[in-house]
Amino acid sequence: MKGLRKAVVLVVGVTLLLVGAAMIVLPGPATVVIPLGLAILGAEFIWAQRLLNYILTKARTMLRWLTGSAVYVD
Repeated sequence: MKGLRKAVVLVVGVTLLLVGAAMIVLPGPATVVIPLGLAILGAEFIWAQRLLNYILTKARTMLRWLTGSAVYVD
């Protein structure tokens, strides 16, 4: 049963990542779909959790830089 769950998470997560990557050049919310795919993959794979945390940390840093705010945005 665990292997089936892992396979489903892998297929759904990779599909969302590929759709999100296509949305970078096509119309669509790539900035929502790609992190969603990573979050789903993160349920089973440590590398996806780490990549999502890295992306979110960089996004927060960029947001603070753009707004000139030292306030932590979560």
